[in-house]
Amino acid sequence: MTGQTSSPQNQGAERTPPPRRVVVAGGGPAAHRFADAMHARGLDGWQVTVLTEEAHLPYDRVALSKALTDAGVDLTLGTTSLWDHEALTLRTGERVTGIDTAGKSVTTAAGTVYPYDDLVVATGSDAARLPIPGAELTHVYRTLEDVWAINAAIADLTERLGRKVTAVTIGGGLLGLESAAGTEQLGATPVVINGSPWLMNTQLDEGAGQALGRLIEAKGFTVHGGVFPSEVLSDDDGQVTGVMMADGRIIDADLVIVAIGVKPRDELFRAAEGEPQLFQLGARGGVVIADDCSTEVPGIWAIGEVANFGGMCLGLVAPANTMAEIVADRLHGGDATFPGFDTATKLKLSGVDVASFGDAFARTEHALEIVYADPARGVYQKIVTTDDAKTLLGGIFVGDAAPYTSLRPMLGRELPAEPGAYLTAAGGGDAGGGALELSLPDDAILCSCNNVSAGTIRDTVNGCGACEGQAPVRELGELKGCTRAGTSCGSCVPMLKKLLEGELTKSGVEVSKALCEHIALSRQELFETIRVRELTSFEEIMATYGTGAGCDICKPTIANILASQNSAYVLDAGRGTLQDTNDRALANMQKDGTYSVVPRIAGGEITPKKLGVIAAVAEKYNLYTKITGGQRIDMFGARLEELPEIWKELVDAGFESGQAYGKSLRTVKSCVGSTWCRFGVQDSVAMAIALELRYRGLRSPHKLKMGVSGCARECAEARGKDVGVIATADGWNLYVGGNGGATPAHAQLLAKDLDDETLIKYIDRYFMYYIRTADRLQRTARWQEELDGGIKHVEDVVVHDTLGIAADLEAAMAKHVDTYVDEWADTLKDPERLRRFRSFVNAPDQRDESITFVPDERGQMRPATAEEKAKVLIGASIPVRPSTPEPIRNEV
Repeated sequence: MTGQTSSPQNQGAERTPPPRRVVVAGGGPAAHRFADAMHARGLDGWQVTVLTEEAHLPYDRVALSKALTDAGVDLTLGTTSLWDHEALTLRTGERVTGIDTAGKSVTTAAGTVYPYDDLVVATGSDAARLPIPGAELTHVYRTLEDVWAINAAIADLTERLGRKVTAVTIGGGLLGLESAAGTEQLGATPVVINGSPWLMNTQLDEGAGQALGRLIEAKGFTVHGGVFPSEVLSDDDGQVTGVMMADGRIIDADLVIVAIGVKPRDELFRAAEGEPQLFQLGARGGVVIADDCSTEVPGIWAIGEVANFGGMCLGLVAPANTMAEIVADRLHGGDATFPGFDTATKLKLSGVDVASFGDAFARTEHALEIVYADPARGVYQKIVTTDDAKTLLGGIFVGDAAPYTSLRPMLGRELPAEPGAYLTAAGGGDAGGGALELSLPDDAILCSCNNVSAGTIRDTVNGCGACEGQAPVRELGELKGCTRAGTSCGSCVPMLKKLLEGELTKSGVEVSKALCEHIALSRQELFETIRVRELTSFEEIMATYGTGAGCDICKPTIANILASQNSAYVLDAGRGTLQDTNDRALANMQKDGTYSVVPRIAGGEITPKKLGVIAAVAEKYNLYTKITGGQRIDMFGARLEELPEIWKELVDAGFESGQAYGKSLRTVKSCVGSTWCRFGVQDSVAMAIALELRYRGLRSPHKLKMGVSGCARECAEARGKDVGVIATADGWNLYVGGNGGATPAHAQLLAKDLDDETLIKYIDRYFMYYIRTADRLQRTARWQEELDGGIKHVEDVVVHDTLGIAADLEAAMAKHVDTYVDEWADTLKDPERLRRFRSFVNAPDQRDESITFVPDERGQMRPATAEEKAKVLIGASIPVRPSTPEPIRNEV
């Protein structure tokens, strides 16, 4: 019998079926979403292979405009760890060229054959090109390589021609306008050619299109509408010189971008000559799919822009995501179906508010159009309803799209108020005001990009939703991460926040804005109270507005507020005990218990003599040195008692504190600008130094970083900073609200072509308004995001002074500038202040006998760890190490 039967383990192994092979042709957003959806549902028993012809990981094609103006921006979708799963493989540079439906395999351009059990085609689309002479000289706007090429071409032409480049964009739709806006940010003169008489004619009616045209022209764009181009003109060297129009006009141009739409990449579904056509194709391209996203050939699915449903192929992220989820669901045995295209669109163009959704053109029989138009202001608002004015069918908003976020989920449902109440530009006000969000049916889609319903949000908030086994969600960030709502275009975030707060209130959870358990006021309320009443001490504040002795939240917050309003030494008058470890030491504690020393190097400019001082100090105290991304030199490994000695040498050499430890301005990064760079159009170094010296020591709710770039090539990465300044031939463009960290955000354009004085005035106002109104530890990006009106509100306050507080904000900043004193210079002058930097209670020459000391690599004594103390007790030898993980210390 032995050898004739297998063990139970072997029998089980023999019965284990091979993994089901899924091949994905294409590596764009739809393919990424499918892979993510499969991963979320579990990959046991699956092997998913994604084949993409591009060299990149799947990236956010919707955000290409960011890559146009910042070639270094990372648009990678999701986390790269997704591709670490053993059952999920991504192969870049692999273009699928053919499908063998009988043999169930695909072949790539390299000749590699991949067998499949299921094939998901997500090949997307190509940019449409013009069938006119000279079309080969134009650029298109579809891939990273496309926008990088445009960026490089504008820079090259600017240098070669020695003047501002004229960039003509053919196409006045969403992509065309975003493309034109990008060329303008790169320093070119933007010109838009549109065959229709008005812009965005696919999404907007004539009245809305005309309003948009006025807004676009007010931003300095030239628009030619109603005539098609007939030829792209060039000189003998192949350099573009203009565009010939069908009516005989010639429009000057140095560079031409074609953004007239896309065409599905359906070549995999087209039969070779003489072969039978296995797949049904749409009249305008794309493979026809059923409502489960399957094609006519079993086992082959199509998602995204290549899929034709109901006679349409659309290049929108929401339907592509929905299709990807449907196929993943079907493969796992589900029965999800595609409901049809959500054609809602929102223009991503700073300072131009445009949105369209539903039956925007009132094509439904007997539909009513409730319209408000103000041509002078460039405002147009329209709501389309059924003939009884009750059920919402669609809408268009130009110039003021505030109602869009609340109304979009109500599409096809009865409005809780008269339609005119939602025409905010006409004085209708916010008819929803929060009640609309709370009344949303559970099946109403709140986030169309990720197909997240109001019911899913409610369930997640109450602990029975998207994240299995998770406790009730109480924070917006956690809610976004769990449900994906608000993580794509972000337009639903304000409504998401209202729904979260409404659900918490309904559940009996108080939506408190209290700073902590000891202070019932929000940080903003506390800031204003302290400012108006001119309070100067923690004890005075707690006696009036707090309870108890305070905590790790309110103590440093109050210390920060006091420092924001008073430039007095931050550790005097009892304020030292309020600060966290770093502020108390005026240095950052590192993980080994030592501290960093970071002198300020304004704008990154430093003399050879000062470099020599830093080198000498680093050698003398055996400090590790690192040049940071903020263009200064950090020195690591200093002990607490060494800090005054080190800083005395630095201060004597002309250095001051870089305040890397405080919630304050860190650095102002700059390129070399017009002083050295052949592309520079402004002196970025001088401006960076001026800004850093002006705002140094400015305490704020969170750390602040700035950047100044001398031209649109953006070498200082200014748009990744809280305040970014980019030079143009006409002045400075001011960007605000850029942050790195866990949730990176690009800064948004606040004002353009500013002179030096106006630039600094606007930055003064911006920083002070942020300091007064932001929450504790809230960075500028999140602060702007949560302000009602977002960047538009910031513009109203900072640029247009709609609140009438500009003079007050400027005066507050002037007070800071006039009273600034370097903290380390002040410390070194006062023996009492220096006592803080004694490591031990005893005098320096009287060591505490209760503490065991061991030598470091310099032969100097340091406190021993518990492990080392144990070795001393048993007589074991202790290896000399430069530092210890957990030193025993008795700091003052």
